Amino acid sequence: METRELRYFVAVAEELHFGRAAQRLGMAQPPLSRAIGQLERRLGVTLLDRTSRSVTLTEAGSVLLREGRAALDAVEAAERRTRRAALAATGRPGLVLVTKAGASGELLPKLLDAYAAEPGAAAVDVLLCGIGEQERLLRDGRADVGLLHRPFDSTAGFDFEELCTEGQVVVLPAAHPLADRAHLRMADVTALSGLPMPRWPRVDGTYPDGPGPEVRDHAQLLQLIALGRASAVLPESSRAQLRRDLAAVPVLDAPAVTTVIAWPPQSRSQAVAGLVRAATRL
Repeated sequence: METRELRYFVAVAEELHFGRAAQRLGMAQPPLSRAIGQLERRLGVTLLDRTSRSVTLTEAGSVLLREGRAALDAVEAAERRTRRAALAATGRPGLVLVTKAGASGELLPKLLDAYAAEPGAAAVDVLLCGIGEQERLLRDGRADVGLLHRPFDSTAGFDFEELCTEGQVVVLPAAHPLADRAHLRMADVTALSGLPMPRWPRVDGTYPDGPGPEVRDHAQLLQLIALGRASAVLPESSRAQLRRDLAAVPVLDAPAVTTVIAWPPQSRSQAVAGLVRAATRL
């Protein structure tokens, strides 16, 4: 298969409409239909069930959509890393560090300062992202290294070093009746607070069902908590960034959160190696 064919198929499989897919790809519909037909004949499978009213994926089509996305992501990652390596060869090398906006508030500046003090340290661009986006940005080559937080983020397929482990707190409005407690348990948070937990986006951008508000980033979450529309269980280190109208109470039985520094296993970047060494020394 060619990457061109994969891009054509992924567009049709995501749109489930040849006209919209053709418009998205900037091409006419007839050659797109012919290309998909040729791909099916070469593979010897039916990828799409077509009627005059609808287009649906077959089981084989669902597999190719999943694998095709991964293959295209890998090609794009290779292109980005190659260009970055060429730029590094012409001058001072640089790297991109990705982390969730609002996370690792105390660790991140210490890490950047410690690495900058190293002889020959590269320039570090910090890419702040939304919830759960670090993995995708690491995989597709837009970032060289990232700070992830288990169990919320997956480290599958990455090399990583554990940096620190901490407990969690529930963040509540400062005037909430539970805000003065010395500690709580998860059952107390859900049963007594009267405030729903936020709903974070999945990897595909959709939100799980539930009563809580849909939340995209840390700043939005804190604003909703201050307004009395939600509560949230967050890592202990989030205390340092809380506003005066918010309170944090330790949750004794909440799972511990481990911060890791992660990078693609195929990386041979000396800059990434130096940043990881600085992180593990902190």
